[in-house]
Amino acid sequence: MPRQPAIAVLEFDSIAIGTHVADAMTKKAPLETFRVGTVHPGKYVVLIGGSVAAVEESYVEGLRIGADGLTDEVFLPNVHPQVYDAVGGKRLAVGGDALGVIEASGLAATVLAADKAVKSAEVAIVEIRLGDGLGGKGVTHFTGAVHDVQAAIEAGLAVVTRPNVTVRHTIIPVVDGELRRCIGRSTQFFTGSGG
Repeated sequence: MPRQPAIAVLEFDSIAIGTHVADAMTKKAPLETFRVGTVHPGKYVVLIGGSVAAVEESYVEGLRIGADGLTDEVFLPNVHPQVYDAVGGKRLAVGGDALGVIEASGLAATVLAADKAVKSAEVAIVEIRLGDGLGGKGVTHFTGAVHDVQAAIEAGLAVVTRPNVTVRHTIIPVVDGELRRCIGRSTQFFTGSGG
């Protein structure tokens, strides 16, 4: 996924509404990144990327049309390149001493927290996972020096203030070598992370 200056994520509790919104959003403005689909438990997610003007225009249209089914949303006009890359599937090795994890019940909230975290401290995003395989949750793993990971986690948590979104986190000051190796390969249990 090429880097873009803006992304938006909209989550819906209705597949029908989400599909209708996705169609309207792609017709509203030229987008360079467009991903849609279902995630557990029956959510429909639209992720778009492109120029700030195009993403904002499509995002506003999505909010207007899908208001009845919208459960979470975020528009990031100046998304951090690490967030953009990680949402597209890029992974990094666990390189720092510390590991931080932010887990949220909303995918948009996960992206928002990750963006704020990585803009607030010298950390690297190991991965961002969104949706399936997580029961519809999102999770971000960060690595770096302990004080940077702590600052990043605090900043990420501070921006997720939605009453319908549950957020949990942890900081491991010194990551065990075996855990580092497993997380570096995958955080999905059945794709080789267990041993």
